[in-house]
Amino acid sequence: MKPEHKDEMKARARNIRLTVAYDGTNYHGFQRQRPPVVAVQNVLEAKLQTVFGDSIELAASGRTDAGVHAYGQVVNFFTDGRIPVERIPLAVNSLLPDDIVVLEAAEADFDFSARHSAKSKTYIYRIQRGSFPNPFTRNYAWYVGRPLDIHAMREALAMVLGTHDFTSFRASGGAPMSPVRTMYRAEIGEKGDLLEITIHGNGFLYHMVRNMVGTLVNVGLGRISIAGFREILEARDRKKASPTAPAQGLYLFSVEY
Repeated sequence: MKPEHKDEMKARARNIRLTVAYDGTNYHGFQRQRPPVVAVQNVLEAKLQTVFGDSIELAASGRTDAGVHAYGQVVNFFTDGRIPVERIPLAVNSLLPDDIVVLEAAEADFDFSARHSAKSKTYIYRIQRGSFPNPFTRNYAWYVGRPLDIHAMREALAMVLGTHDFTSFRASGGAPMSPVRTMYRAEIGEKGDLLEITIHGNGFLYHMVRNMVGTLVNVGLGRISIAGFREILEARDRKKASPTAPAQGLYLFSVEY
């Protein structure tokens, strides 16, 4: 939502909350972009305007980057449109492209903000293993062709549980905010050739998950020791950590309120 339009939007009759899933492959992230660049927000706002009959400005739980996907992005917007809430998903999905889907709609309290009301988020990162890349997961996982020491990766990942300063995994360019975050869950599952890294925390810094995964993979490859991962975490220095993992493996799984 544009700051200069905030009062105008909040004067409307309804605050609608949506849960949205999307394949981020063809979009320049979620956040609205100037044409000809297209983001998920551009498309979603345009279709919502058609359905509701007034201008729509979304607030979102987070700004996923180009190529990043979402199972459960949450947005909200103010409107005077009268369409019943139970009809919103069907109406909007009939206009949206196949790679964006509204899963759920609900009336929200007027003080609800998809961004500011969020208590925690869960991200998933997928890694494809194997002797050769899988063409069917190239847009949905990071292919790592060398064997990974999963046990070492799990030991290292467990170190992020609890409250820490995550400056070492914070990319430059993000919004100014405290680097101290609390992680409630951090684990690695295996589904055949796929590794699935799940991280649940009360907040995340810019590129934090991808920077963390890039460093974990180097632990799995033997380039960084388990003790070395702890040193990187405690160093509070982005230069100590590994390069950022590719965008296509990352999914915003859910947002908790």
